[in-house]
Amino acid sequence: MTKAGWSALAGAMALAACVGPGEAPQRPAGPSARPVTRPPSPTPARDVPQLHVPVRQPVASVPLAPIAAITNPDAANAAAAGLVPGPSPVTLPIAGDQAADALAAFRISCPSLVRRTDQSGLTSGPDWQPACAAAATTAPSQATAFFQRWFETVQVGDGRAFATGYYIPEIPGSLSPRAGSAPIYARPSDLIEVDLGAFSTALAGKKVRGKVQGSNLVPYDDRTAIEEGSLNGRARVLGYADDPVELFFLQVQGSGLVRLPDGDVLRIGYDSQNGRDYTGIGALMKSRGLLAPGQASMQGIVAWLHAHPDEGRAIMRENKSYVFFRELSGPPLGALGLPVSGGATVAADPAFLPLGAPIFLSMDRADANGIWIAQDTGGAIKGANRVDTFWGAGSEARAIAGGMSARGTAFVLLPIGSYDRWLARGGASGGAGGGSTPRP
Repeated sequence: MTKAGWSALAGAMALAACVGPGEAPQRPAGPSARPVTRPPSPTPARDVPQLHVPVRQPVASVPLAPIAAITNPDAANAAAAGLVPGPSPVTLPIAGDQAADALAAFRISCPSLVRRTDQSGLTSGPDWQPACAAAATTAPSQATAFFQRWFETVQVGDGRAFATGYYIPEIPGSLSPRAGSAPIYARPSDLIEVDLGAFSTALAGKKVRGKVQGSNLVPYDDRTAIEEGSLNGRARVLGYADDPVELFFLQVQGSGLVRLPDGDVLRIGYDSQNGRDYTGIGALMKSRGLLAPGQASMQGIVAWLHAHPDEGRAIMRENKSYVFFRELSGPPLGALGLPVSGGATVAADPAFLPLGAPIFLSMDRADANGIWIAQDTGGAIKGANRVDTFWGAGSEARAIAGGMSARGTAFVLLPIGSYDRWLARGGASGGAGGGSTPRP
């Protein structure tokens, strides 16, 4: 998993997994399907989120139907999953203010889009140059027209989307240990990361992490070993979290703020991970009957863990994955190394969605609807049409992200002509075993 300062290792239903079609939809009343109140970018000093922020109650929405049912559950990339031309962007219910946010995020992504190798195989850098040039001079009031003019849509695989949410958590802590506190570790000095693609083209994009033991590379310490002190002398401590449960969820989010006793803030971001598989504790808790109906949100899970500290510690340790941080200055960054935007950024799997590209979500939860920009990745965000929506910082962002679990349909927005260019490159045969459906 690639990270650059800010990450979505999972979101709320990767938190509830975390920790655990029909007519065109009717948009909710008002100019936008998003909440009227946007999460603030900075978190004010007085706005320290409480541990039990209520989940925001969603407004129901009827998703657009997928175009066709192409299914390849074992697909390794977008080409293998299969492509279908999607509806014209002119027919999509794109709200103006939400499109303006997406346009601003798209501009940020453009320098990377035009030079980056697209792991999905759907585009090349030059494909994005006309849209990026136009974006630079498009006023926010013309954002909807911009996406309608410069893009076409494709459906990847069966188009059935699942969206969760993530945010910038803020937790209490200190620079020195206190009773019950947990260390926040920097990347250990002996953690080794191996790019397997350097050894075999068949393993391109895959990495393993571990440590050297004798002449062998072995798995790195798991969560239990680390929490029991195995990193003493091997990893610098950036600070201490007052609440180990809150630190666990900060690791799930991948980055956050630590509010110090004097009011200062320690901003930390993802630096690496121990290479162990991520296990969603929410799914474990649900399967064991530990969560009551309506409790399978981040807030409900946190409450249960606090109420059952010994059992909670054991459950959290079943997630062997452990995240290491670095101290940050400046805005939170996504996997592109660029700032991410609350209400406009999603984390996605770059094998199925070009990083920096727009994606239109039509979901059963209204605040997830609209155009988002893929600017991040996440350890639990894998496969076609799987996204994690980013909501910024503060208690409002936590309330939305903590309960975000939306299903519906996704259409990827690509530069005009991309689908035909993909076909000309052998897309009809999938290149890597994929398929496509001709234009209607």
